[in-house]
Amino acid sequence: MLGKYRRGYEPVSPHYCSPIRRMSFAKYEILKEIGLGPRNLGCYVNGVWKGNGPVVSSVNPANNQTIADVLEASTQDYEEGMQACFAAAKIWMQIPAPKRGEIVRQIGDALKVKLLQLGRLVSLEMGKILAEGIGEVQEIIDMCDFAVGLSRQLNGSIIPSERSNHVMLEMWNPLGIVGVITAFNFPCAVLGWNACIALVCGNCVVWKGAPTTSLVTIAMTKLVAGVLEKNNLPGAIFTSFCGGAEIGQAIAKDTRIPLVSFTGSSKVGLMVQQAVNERYGKCLLELSGNNAIIVMDDADIRLAVRSVLFAAVSTAGQRCTTCRRLLLHESIYQRVLDQLLDVYKQLKIGDPLEKCTLLGPLHTRASREKFEKRIEIIKSQAWKIPYWWFSYRV
Repeated sequence: MLGKYRRGYEPVSPHYCSPIRRMSFAKYEILKEIGLGPRNLGCYVNGVWKGNGPVVSSVNPANNQTIADVLEASTQDYEEGMQACFAAAKIWMQIPAPKRGEIVRQIGDALKVKLLQLGRLVSLEMGKILAEGIGEVQEIIDMCDFAVGLSRQLNGSIIPSERSNHVMLEMWNPLGIVGVITAFNFPCAVLGWNACIALVCGNCVVWKGAPTTSLVTIAMTKLVAGVLEKNNLPGAIFTSFCGGAEIGQAIAKDTRIPLVSFTGSSKVGLMVQQAVNERYGKCLLELSGNNAIIVMDDADIRLAVRSVLFAAVSTAGQRCTTCRRLLLHESIYQRVLDQLLDVYKQLKIGDPLEKCTLLGPLHTRASREKFEKRIEIIKSQAWKIPYWWFSYRV
């Protein structure tokens, strides 16, 4: 649950880094600018970096080469982190909302400084094209700006009674801790959507990123941790873990976390919801999609074709907003199909870090194998598969 797929276990000392790993990492010198090395501790606990769990390798899906290694969190790391976070929540909720907003503003400023580096890391580790990687980080910056404004609107309100001299005072109170479990396809944007709002509302954040995008989790946490340290605030206000199913399960079952936000598949989302509901917690779920685009006979065909291309190709189809079905009015069917074939023939597929690339790789080898099996099944059913169909998300 919450990340069974793992890559690159190594039964070696946590402090050992082989010459091969160092040579591989040397290809990605830009990672040093965001605090990453050949071997990285994978959990930020009580203001300290730790990692007493298994060692996994982060892999570049474009060439299947190792980028760097990560020491994941153990269950002991998790418990230590949650105890510190629970204590920090009592401090953070007492800080006035505008001052909490100022901290979030500083996080946004720090993101702006490292926008290109973080965007490249997202593309490198996840596989989405560079424009999408940079755009994902920009989304967090925008959320920081939004949250700063919100921090000035959390005073509640005074509601007068229409029939007497009494009034009702509305007060907003923090929950305490918000757990955020994110997926590989948006390794940092989803964190921003949740954490920026949670922080200005007076909640601490516990984040578990996807196991296959651990470097993004570490880089983002280092940035947030730097802001907290600069302002002499407890690091436990923002606690993060790189890990697999056991960490996700712990978050879902932890009564110290009143609200859990989960992004991922419907199957796993249901499991999270059931675990949280059993302890009367609250859930925010953003799960799988199966979207269609409907094109009617009065549509702008050129615009529709561009929209279909973007919706099907973005993130190599690995997102809940992917276009998976296309419903066309019969009178324009052939025109739309012909134009789709033309634009797909011009589509450049390749290294997501190259500027002209519009379609990068699937995120994992398992995803590719699953895709190929589905194609073979369709062929066995005597279906003809046009070139453009291969952007379909499997």
